[in-house]
Amino acid sequence: MLILLILGAYLLGSVPVGVLVGRAFGFDPRASGSHNIGMTNVARTGGKTAAALTFGGDLLKGLIPVAAIRVQGYPPIVLAMVGFAAFVGSIASIFLLFRGGRGVSTSVGVWLALAPLPIGISILVFLAMLAATRIVSLASISAAIALVPAVGARGCPRPYLLLAILMSALVLLRHHENIRRLINGEEPTIGSSKVRAKAQGKA
Repeated sequence: MLILLILGAYLLGSVPVGVLVGRAFGFDPRASGSHNIGMTNVARTGGKTAAALTFGGDLLKGLIPVAAIRVQGYPPIVLAMVGFAAFVGSIASIFLLFRGGRGVSTSVGVWLALAPLPIGISILVFLAMLAATRIVSLASISAAIALVPAVGARGCPRPYLLLAILMSALVLLRHHENIRRLINGEEPTIGSSKVRAKAQGKA
């Protein structure tokens, strides 16, 4: 039964929401921008509505499987394993030859089902960093780092803390290119790509 739960969560997490939304709106996020299928790149290519749909779908991929088994009384270790399976699906989708997004939105869904307060703290960190820097990747990285101490301070079950460490580490790993650009001062801010596009159009 446990294997079926994990497999089901992984398959749900593997659904490439960004690609499906892109098809509905007439574009492929893998063919433009950062080539990522997550909300940020979908927003650059398809606009706010497409981005919102992508975020909502990716969030539900993490929320639904964990919430569904939590109400059935499964122990924390099983909840953590199912949540991790959904998260892995989002970054290594079987439908995309084990490629995927960066897992941020799906991780939000997982933690909303597991422990809303720690993810609430991470979201506040994200919003504060985004307001201060206007760099989505830096805000996401900061939120991932903040999740671990937030889970630890909340006194969550040990499997949750291990899950937080694993998920945060993988989010950071998926952002390795962004981290390199941040170090080099090359990471774009919100709206900078549109400004460059307009400038190129006038040239």
